[in-house]
Amino acid sequence: MVAATGLPLRERVERDGFEWRELTLGRGTNLGVSRPEAQAGAEADHLRGFFAATRVGAIETLLYQAERRADDLLWQPEAVARQLAPILDALQPDRVITDHVSLTATTALRGLGEPFDTFVPGHPSQLPVGNERYGAPPAWPAALLPSGFERARLLDRCRTVTERIADQFNAAVRAIGAGAADVDDPFRVHGERVLYNYPEALHDPTRARSLPAGASFLGSCVRDEDLPRQLENAVADLGVRSFVYVSFGTFLSQRDDVLAVVADGLRAAGVVAAIATGPTPSSRLGLLPASWIVAPELPQVALLRHASVMITHAGNNSVGEAIRAGVPMLALPFSTDQFAIAADLERLGVGRCLDPNALSRSLVSDCVAGLTAGPERAAVRQLAETLSAPFDE
Repeated sequence: MVAATGLPLRERVERDGFEWRELTLGRGTNLGVSRPEAQAGAEADHLRGFFAATRVGAIETLLYQAERRADDLLWQPEAVARQLAPILDALQPDRVITDHVSLTATTALRGLGEPFDTFVPGHPSQLPVGNERYGAPPAWPAALLPSGFERARLLDRCRTVTERIADQFNAAVRAIGAGAADVDDPFRVHGERVLYNYPEALHDPTRARSLPAGASFLGSCVRDEDLPRQLENAVADLGVRSFVYVSFGTFLSQRDDVLAVVADGLRAAGVVAAIATGPTPSSRLGLLPASWIVAPELPQVALLRHASVMITHAGNNSVGEAIRAGVPMLALPFSTDQFAIAADLERLGVGRCLDPNALSRSLVSDCVAGLTAGPERAAVRQLAETLSAPFDE
């Protein structure tokens, strides 16, 4: 097995036992704690613009992301094809699997005439079906449901952006040279097989009839992880008490205002917390009880085995890890497919959702209490039984 990635991922790829080849698919990086100042050039400004949009609300964020889409997802496809061609020639792979969200990779493979399979890393709607548009959630959680006007505005913007990207996509495929037919919507282009990184039981069954023929749900790709000795002792010191685990992922922990309200609500609830703060200084969270576990990065998979509730941005990896651990969730979605994922959690009754920009101490406290004592715990444990085992087992 060979993985072709950017240089920052080399160590991780080789640590997991794969061969590595260098293939840069974008200008940014997303490893560990992500800060705008850690990105190169204009990417730092783009990140700051993104965070500013999240403070306005869901629609403004999705509109901002729509306008950034060509630079984010269709980055220098002809140059990538020139890097990729000799890798394919040297390896002669039996199968090629590409990340659907990287239009650059899809463009290069299509232009080179190389057969491939498509891996959809997030919510299944990242590969649109029916009348869906990439970037416009097909479903919304109740707390963030936009007006009809706002949804129409977003759909229209996503349509015009998709048309613009289609022109660039088709031109790049022609320039690379395989003579593939033009497409109207490059976000609907997929390979021979489509592999969804999502539990089928969490997916809205009304979409199932529209999925590509032969599509497969892999469940959630959850890694195994052990607690470091220091954290083993900290968890053991809690005795029979479990804790609320909080993480907004690699990017969205930048929203220190939301983390501060969450911490305030957990103090009011009288619970123990483990909080991955990312780039947010722990001092921003106020006075922290001695029993809390707070650090920029935490071993999430290992800690979730001991948690009673997770407070999450509803990123797909985090949701899959919480479900496999049987932990109900309070979802605070900010962007991309997080709204659709939160809607799935709400529909199945394995989590609840609040608007992160309308959060208060009492809302957090009441919701955590409800999740601790409510039906979500039994529902998420039942759902956990449907998840695929991790690939290394």
